[in-house]
Amino acid sequence: MKIKATMERIPGGMMVVPLLLAATINTIAPDLLRIGGFTQALFVDSANALIALFLLCTGAQINVKTFGVSLAKGGTLLATKWIVGALFGLLAYMFAGDNGLWLGIAPIAVIAAMTNSNGGLFVALVGQYGNKEDRAAYSLLALNDGPFLTMVALTIFGAMGFVEGLFSPVSFIAVLLPILIGMILGNLDEDMRTFLDKGSSMLIPFFAFALGMGIDFNAIITGGLGGIVLGLMTVFLTGTAGYLVFKALKWNPIVGAAEGSTAGNAVATPAAIAAASAGFSSVVDIATVQVAASTVTTAILLPLYIAFLVRRIEKKGFVFTGGEIVRKEALKE
Repeated sequence: MKIKATMERIPGGMMVVPLLLAATINTIAPDLLRIGGFTQALFVDSANALIALFLLCTGAQINVKTFGVSLAKGGTLLATKWIVGALFGLLAYMFAGDNGLWLGIAPIAVIAAMTNSNGGLFVALVGQYGNKEDRAAYSLLALNDGPFLTMVALTIFGAMGFVEGLFSPVSFIAVLLPILIGMILGNLDEDMRTFLDKGSSMLIPFFAFALGMGIDFNAIITGGLGGIVLGLMTVFLTGTAGYLVFKALKWNPIVGAAEGSTAGNAVATPAAIAAASAGFSSVVDIATVQVAASTVTTAILLPLYIAFLVRRIEKKGFVFTGGEIVRKEALKE
């Protein structure tokens, strides 16, 4: 049975298939794999540990002379996603109705969902279509975890005063450290770099499955149409913006598009903001369920959008090899 070959025929299949399979299990029978022991440890609770190991393996492939490229890409992704999310958040506030909603969506949910990205999904997609510098760009993307960038946007809009303590430098270092350890090992020993290179691709389907076990399709129903629309906006607006910016900079545009998602931890952002400013308490409930719906919607839709973009590039006579986009003719030379 050609399981691997079949999965690879699906664009992003090594990530998409395990993720959707796990999400289906988690929605229909959430306790099926939550039985403790090694089973739960591997298939349910392993996402963070496996992603950390993936980043360490990726870090080992990075030459210290090229790390600046990764920082540039990460900074560009971070800025692009925040600018697009903040801009549409501002529009939502400007055109909100008397009920405080814009097109049925809470403006705070727009900012929270569109400026915060799913790091695990990004790593999985870039692990398949990007190179080692692209994967290491994730180190900077830790800055958009949690309510920090949402608070920055609200501060700029004058909606509330800045509140200290919503972002911890320790959290940023905690994400960066596995990459740095991998870099040290790989640059000190070529054999260690070769050894760790095997983990970069092997780990993807395993942490993708664990990520899927955190997705419940019922969140789409609970969040209603507004949450689905928010997910669509996140994928097609922030993802397309990242694609175009990376294309303009002559970088792999698929990596830019891979930022078009909403992270699960963004679900807690409306409550965190409301705790800091009571003025948001009236919309915290609807904002929370809409961000949750956006999280699920983007987890399903973004890989499909990436697959569409990949096919579009391939129809123009290009192929993906080693995380780079090259013309088919060049491979024959």
